Amino acid sequence: MNSPPPAIEAPIIPPRPDKLAPPKPPKRPPFRPFGGLLRALVILAGVGVLGGGVAGYGLYRALEADLPDYRWLADYSPPQMSRIYAGDSRLMAELAAERRVFVPIEAIPRRLQQAFIAAEDQNFESHGGVDPVAVMRAIITNIEQYGTGRRMVGASTITQQVAKNMLVGSDRTVLRKAREALLAMRLENALSKPRILEIYLNEIFLGAQAYGVAAAAQAYFNKSLEELTLSEMAFLAALPKAPNNYNPLRFPEQARIRRDWVIERMLEEGMITAQEASAARAETILARPFRRPEVVPVGGHFTEDVRRELISRFGQEQTQGGGLVVRTSLDPALQASTEVALRNGLLAYDRRRGGWRGPLAKSAHGATEWLPALEAFGRPPGMLPEWRQAVVLEIREREARVGWFERAHLRAPAEPRTGSILLEDLAWARPVLPSQGNQPVRLGNAPRRISDVLALGDVILVEPAPSAAPAAATPPRTPAAPRPDRVLLRQVPEVEGAVVALDPNTGRVLAMAGGWSFDRSQFNRASQAMRQPGSSFKPYVYIAALEQGIPPNQRFLDGGVEIATPQGVWRPGNYGGGSTGGYVTMRNALERSLNLVTIRIAQEVGMDRVSETAGRFGVIENMPRFLSMSLGAGETTVLRQAAAYASFVNGGRRVEPTLIDSVQDQRGRVIWRSTNRDCPACSAGPEAGPPRFTDNRRQIADPIAAFQITSILQGAVQRGTGGRAGAGLNRPVAGKTGTTDDYKDNWFVGFTPDIVVAVWVGYDDPRTLGQGETGGTNAAPIFREVLAAALAGSPAVPFRAPPGVALVRIQTDRGETILEAFRPGTENAATTPTEMGSGAAARVDSGLGGLY
Repeated sequence: MNSPPPAIEAPIIPPRPDKLAPPKPPKRPPFRPFGGLLRALVILAGVGVLGGGVAGYGLYRALEADLPDYRWLADYSPPQMSRIYAGDSRLMAELAAERRVFVPIEAIPRRLQQAFIAAEDQNFESHGGVDPVAVMRAIITNIEQYGTGRRMVGASTITQQVAKNMLVGSDRTVLRKAREALLAMRLENALSKPRILEIYLNEIFLGAQAYGVAAAAQAYFNKSLEELTLSEMAFLAALPKAPNNYNPLRFPEQARIRRDWVIERMLEEGMITAQEASAARAETILARPFRRPEVVPVGGHFTEDVRRELISRFGQEQTQGGGLVVRTSLDPALQASTEVALRNGLLAYDRRRGGWRGPLAKSAHGATEWLPALEAFGRPPGMLPEWRQAVVLEIREREARVGWFERAHLRAPAEPRTGSILLEDLAWARPVLPSQGNQPVRLGNAPRRISDVLALGDVILVEPAPSAAPAAATPPRTPAAPRPDRVLLRQVPEVEGAVVALDPNTGRVLAMAGGWSFDRSQFNRASQAMRQPGSSFKPYVYIAALEQGIPPNQRFLDGGVEIATPQGVWRPGNYGGGSTGGYVTMRNALERSLNLVTIRIAQEVGMDRVSETAGRFGVIENMPRFLSMSLGAGETTVLRQAAAYASFVNGGRRVEPTLIDSVQDQRGRVIWRSTNRDCPACSAGPEAGPPRFTDNRRQIADPIAAFQITSILQGAVQRGTGGRAGAGLNRPVAGKTGTTDDYKDNWFVGFTPDIVVAVWVGYDDPRTLGQGETGGTNAAPIFREVLAAALAGSPAVPFRAPPGVALVRIQTDRGETILEAFRPGTENAATTPTEMGSGAAARVDSGLGGLY
């Protein structure tokens, strides 16, 4: 079968160039005029958001790292003054580095809280530290007011203001505002709303140098927060924005307008009714500038001791900035009487022994220019409030004309006054003659003319005298006729003294005078000065013997004693150098303060026992076992002596003297109390009946021995050396005089069943007061004056005898019949002793004998 022949392909002939079709043009994209810009903006925005986020996070981390620690605000207590109050609740002193008054939120009236919330932060209860609504409102308002010159409106919440005031400062920068907002949100998470509001209301500055609402209430209205009216609360809430612009004394109309705005805000928020708002708006803002409360004008040494004790217990910072409320035992009336009594006693001694030591200064100005010159002289230390600084203007034969000035108040102009010093009142002003060493002050003759005492231009101290009553310590031969212009010459004594009065049952110090004047010397001679007690120490020797069963009618030899010591022979003597040479009872020896008998009793009981007794009573700790110590050669303080004698009258229980009754913190919680008596039933209801106290005081002496020594000391006042102490009081008084070697220290320590008073008189640098100047002469009259003031108006109370004591009627050495207190079984135990007693001889020191 034959196949078909293959096909023959025709050759492809390319077309001629001139015969080709023209090419089609390419398609162009559609025209979008904003497409590329939008894409660029989106990309740019994305980059910006990403960069902003990174930068914002970095800024947040930087701000967070730089935030101050805010956690301490949870326990924050602003520094505020501490106050010391007397026993009658009168203010004694304020202790503060800066004057603030902190009030816990519970004590701030709710209306006052609402007033500040309405004025400063309406959404305080709901926001988380920053209020977005207030921020937007502030932005819109500021935009609307741009260019008007008005101050920009803020949007800070109360929490932000706390953060600004307490933590971040007040510089006006964006970074500070950011830190403030961030910190405010942190505070909201860490603190409760009441705590934030409490900090704000106590720290906000409200003008008039007042920080906090309590200080502002005092500064503007002289009121406490509880006494404020609604109108006054609204006014205080109006102050934070611009306190100086709304001061009611300077800008009363602006203050009223701003107050009314706060009232309107409270009404809008439903915090008050329309009637209350209307009444508050109608009330006039009456500013009553703050007057500091009057303080007790006496007790400077007492207050200073309280301050030192507070610092010792709580530290300097807590004492001056902890807002402590300190209740003390001070009796202001008794304190005033105590200071007067001490000054009277020191003045009496100074007039008798001190002489006239000359003028304070000399003025060269004439009689017409004396007032400006006198004003230029400073107030001398120790000058009493009733005294005046004067200059001698004229000298006559029997009187001197002097001039001084008076002021109605501190800022009032000086008004000149003149008066006359009479020669009849200057019998005491004898010139002081030169003396050497420890020699007593030597005085010249009494003045016979005024020029013997004063000269023209002398700057002196005077006191206007009563129109009647002579002023001289020694009555003049011819009484001076009453003259209305009569003044008395005065000078500050060099001699010093101290007095302590305390309750023997509690140890509460009722009065304490540490010297002539706290203004002259802050050194407290009642609690800080260590002085020899002299014969006022002897009761501790006698009570040691009574505790050993020696009866008070036991007889001891009152005769000379010679005791060998490493330094030689010691020969002590009685006051005046004599002795009876016979036997006297222990009672008679203490009533008459016989040294020789005291030494024999000390040997009888042993100086170890005497030293232990002094330690038990707290008068001298670790007393050396020298026989001279039994005569008061050791050293103690007036306060210790008062507390030790209190143990005699309270039945032998240890007394710890206290000045502070209680201390409360700024929230009123008692953080310290001085009482040493437990009262478990005090918190029970009235159905439990009257509570009974448990006395935790340590028994340091046998009650019978304590009563026996009290009875003997009562005899010392009735028949012995302390006669001046109880003169005219007509009540049981017990006590003991004390005079040390060479009359350097004068003492009287005494008591009744209700009070103990200890008195000391002497020079700061121990030197003789002069021959015959004893405790009975100088200290006992001061004691009597203090005791008379303390017991005025109270009934006489006898000393209470303890159970078991035997009261037996006996006859004394002087033939008097008394009731003697005996320990049961010792009524007839008195024996005739040997010359030196049965005790072994004690080791003695030299040069310290002869005390009485």
